[in-house]
Amino acid sequence: MDSTRLHDWHVAAGAKMAPFAGYDMPISYPTGSVEEHHITRRSVGLFDIDHMGQVEVSGPGADAFVSRIASATVLDMKDWDARYSLLLAEDGGVIDDLFIYRLPGKWWIVVNASNRHADVAWFQKHAGTGVKIDDISDATYMIAVQGPKAIELLDLVSTVKRGGGAKVAELPRFTSGELLVSGVPVLFGRTGYTGEDGGELFFPADKAEFLWKLLLAEGEKHGIETKAIGLGARDSLRFEAGMPLHGHEISSAINPIEAGFKWACGLEKDFIGKKAVEAIMAAGPKRKLVGLDVTGGVPREGYEVQSADGKKIGECCAGMFCPTVKKYAANAFVDPAYAKVGTAVKVVIHGKAKDALVVKRPLYIPAYRR
Repeated sequence: MDSTRLHDWHVAAGAKMAPFAGYDMPISYPTGSVEEHHITRRSVGLFDIDHMGQVEVSGPGADAFVSRIASATVLDMKDWDARYSLLLAEDGGVIDDLFIYRLPGKWWIVVNASNRHADVAWFQKHAGTGVKIDDISDATYMIAVQGPKAIELLDLVSTVKRGGGAKVAELPRFTSGELLVSGVPVLFGRTGYTGEDGGELFFPADKAEFLWKLLLAEGEKHGIETKAIGLGARDSLRFEAGMPLHGHEISSAINPIEAGFKWACGLEKDFIGKKAVEAIMAAGPKRKLVGLDVTGGVPREGYEVQSADGKKIGECCAGMFCPTVKKYAANAFVDPAYAKVGTAVKVVIHGKAKDALVVKRPLYIPAYRR
């Protein structure tokens, strides 16, 4: 099993460690996942996410290649723009979801940890001549700095070198820039996976412990609550904000239409999987992703969803207690006939059918969309 360069720091901090995507990762700290969730919502959470992968794409054929493998429209992106996209198979299944950054002279693509090697192999298979694929994950470290005070903290320690604006706060959401953080060169993306403002930092891997400790110390110095956050809270944060986790709301067995990601498909251009997506749209999806407000128990992945009269209509793909909205909730794929908001259904929990209601997703509106 792999470990990140902050592994020893996490253990010394009392983190509960567990395997995730082939890495020994911090799930929670003595603070507890629920409080870590609240810290991120009210101030600043630091996330060690170096299990994620980074791929550089360059060369004269790079633009056409990225446009073809990405479901989203990307050729309208300007230098320093960032955009969410899907990576689809020919049959429309979601191989992975990506964040794509357009940088001067190249593309920077962030992939999920468990899919890194498969994604790179897919890129190489479709690259052709004039396209250079560089997996730079091992040399690059990734930390997320998230929360309503995240940008304030980053502005205290950073100088913007390229990308527009004199301050981090002047970089718009879904753009990027080059920062200098206490002498360390950082590619900063004003992106994230929590529903809060903030960003993601990419920098030389040997500077991981230095920057991690710097951010914690500067937060304390300036009276900004800044804490390390584990993957448990990361999951509840993303769940509330309606963001997918590969293997749950999206996977190679799930297509963008049933998962509600038509918006991430640039149907005006060609991309791998487009024909399948169009065929699914024409026929209508056989199931739809919905949110469920559940009463009387904790819903979990794999739990059966029933109609009010006891007919099986689907299955939960994720479920948990949501600390911000104070609800037990699930995401589930159900028969489209039962997908309307307000529909009463049941979730079978430990053999007993519990009341649930189809609700609008996301449960928590991301701060940058309010």
